[in-house]
Amino acid sequence: MSNTVEFAKMNGLGNEILVVDMRGRTDRVTSQAAIALNAASDTQFDQIMAIHDPKAQGTDAFIDILNSDGSKAQACGNGTRCVVQALAAETGKKVFTFQTVAGILNAVEHDDGTISVDMGRPVFEWDRIPLAEEFHDTSRIELQIGPIDSPVLHSPSAMSMGNPHAIFWVDRDPMSFDLERFGPLLENHPIFPEKANITLAQVMSDSALRTRTWERGAGLTLACGSAACASAVSAARTGRTGRKVSIDVASSPIRQPLIIDWREDDHVVMTGPAEWEWSGLVDPSTGMWSRDAERGAEAR
Repeated sequence: MSNTVEFAKMNGLGNEILVVDMRGRTDRVTSQAAIALNAASDTQFDQIMAIHDPKAQGTDAFIDILNSDGSKAQACGNGTRCVVQALAAETGKKVFTFQTVAGILNAVEHDDGTISVDMGRPVFEWDRIPLAEEFHDTSRIELQIGPIDSPVLHSPSAMSMGNPHAIFWVDRDPMSFDLERFGPLLENHPIFPEKANITLAQVMSDSALRTRTWERGAGLTLACGSAACASAVSAARTGRTGRKVSIDVASSPIRQPLIIDWREDDHVVMTGPAEWEWSGLVDPSTGMWSRDAERGAEAR
């Protein structure tokens, strides 16, 4: 494994993340490598966060994001927190500015170990989300699953947080729905020309939501940061909550909420944890890898 770089297996509230250090290189983590890594049980992931040398002045790094099916992603809030924790441990810095294909992200690690990421401004215009047809009001679009007279899910709020989201409002525990069945149908619905993240959101109070997400390009996920942001913004936008809420991610094994603050300057700030699990070496072109303790062992 001569063409290797360091990577870390991490998670953000259960959202499985691989942070790959591509600094000092001009190549990229390939789609084939991503698919191969996800095929191995130890390295299954929701997103790869590949850290590259900065492209824009005043930024600390350019982050390339891949889904587990090898496709590109525009945003990943939980993954960004993992990058912050990794770089903070390496450099001692607490404040970072990253560039992604979706724009600039500012982040800070707090003294208690939680990390805040400014996810930018939400987008509500139908052609920028994007949707395949015009909706004057994207806070409630015409889309449903199930019988016409008694749909299981209907009338989601649609928006973009750098990637497209549809938030379906439910009146019972999101875990009680067969999202594994409905998720692929909704993600790939023709109304979403770039596919979409599908979230079920239950309003618990005027400052709390409970959510579960089918993630575009990754499937059922334990957590999705941009979906939590989209849920919080959509809840405030439709008068269900205030602008600052705690998100109980129903599928996450980590019982710590995400705090989402849709600030008056229109920026959405997400605060939550990140956790390092283990590290190793990986070939970014093939996905062959080894753990730190196994660097002399046969590569996978």
